[in-house]
Amino acid sequence: MDRAAAGRSRACAVVTKAYPSHRERLYAPLMDYNDIPIEDCPSGSEGELLLFALDRVHRQFAWKSGGLDADRLRQVHPPSKLTIAGLIKHLAGVEAHWTAWAQEQSVPAPWDAVDRAAQPRWDWESAVTDHPEQLYALWYDTIARSRQAWEVMIKDGGLDKTVPWGGDDYIVNRRCALVDILEENLLHTGQASIVRESIDGLTGNDPP
Repeated sequence: MDRAAAGRSRACAVVTKAYPSHRERLYAPLMDYNDIPIEDCPSGSEGELLLFALDRVHRQFAWKSGGLDADRLRQVHPPSKLTIAGLIKHLAGVEAHWTAWAQEQSVPAPWDAVDRAAQPRWDWESAVTDHPEQLYALWYDTIARSRQAWEVMIKDGGLDKTVPWGGDDYIVNRRCALVDILEENLLHTGQASIVRESIDGLTGNDPP
């Protein structure tokens, strides 16, 4: 069956490869884009297509930021103060916070113990002291939980369900929340691409 015919026969392919478990990550802690499952989604629903786009940018970010030692993760490129380490931890924090808000649940550890008023740049600043394995595992485990949560949310009440967004005075629907997460990942994956090229010359859009 050719690609076009396959696309007509189904909306989104079933993802046959699951995210590795936390135990598996302990024995394979370095982030590897090959661990991120992705299948074609030529004619899925709105929610399915948004999740496909998020899967794809997760895979791109894992490629651009993976396999680096501590020195390279912490390397700065003046005048910018961006580091790959900071981008990894910031994006993990974004998905942890925004997915929890969309679920109307509490923000998980380690972010639940952070005083954002006192430490507004905690993700960026603490990342440069984290061990690479710890940093990669935090991102990977966070996006795996986020992906699973969104699979449920697009079915349970759908994307039209409204939720408080960071406080009771601002209400959004889940569609807005998911688009915000996708937009944040796209922005910072572009930044990671530039920083990574300056570290070791890696270029390209999608991983090989």
